[in-house]
Amino acid sequence: MTQKQTPSQTIGPFFAYGLTPEQYGYNLTSIAAPEVASKDQAGERIRIEGQVLDGEGATVGDAMIEIWQADAAGRYAHPADSRGSNADFTGFGRVGTGTDPEQRFFFETIKPGVVGDGQAPHINVIVFMRGMLNHAYTRIYFSDEVEANAADPVLAGIPDDRRGTLIAKRDDSASEPVYRFDIHMQGADETVFFDL
Repeated sequence: MTQKQTPSQTIGPFFAYGLTPEQYGYNLTSIAAPEVASKDQAGERIRIEGQVLDGEGATVGDAMIEIWQADAAGRYAHPADSRGSNADFTGFGRVGTGTDPEQRFFFETIKPGVVGDGQAPHINVIVFMRGMLNHAYTRIYFSDEVEANAADPVLAGIPDDRRGTLIAKRDDSASEPVYRFDIHMQGADETVFFDL
């Protein structure tokens, strides 16, 4: 008997009430939230906000965004880290685009530091949404990290005309810095996605 691979199915999120319960009107506590770092966490407090846009430029109201990032010192939270755990910083966040009237996603966090292998400050992003057979991976880099971005080995591997799709633009007009990062799933401004 020959075993076959299980066929792909479109990504839900199927268990939305457990993944992003507030998006669907459930009064449940999720294991992840858009608040990635506590107010006491060391580092520059920032807000990241944006929208997920389809190939026609329309906002997607039921996408789910997850992020994972290093702290201000460039360290990822990990239980095996000998430097001790940091209960105020998980580095992980999740939010649905349906939690906001304008179908935005947002994260309250700190700006990550340079990761040890020379990568510029960045945030890893995973996009889940209906109609996709596999989730999409991308990164957020920061517009005010020009020197670090120029030396980043991942950005260096992306054609010049596509790098801008990974750069969040800083707006200092709010009480704390806001970075705008829209995710374009298709079209002329399609965000660079990575095969992992």
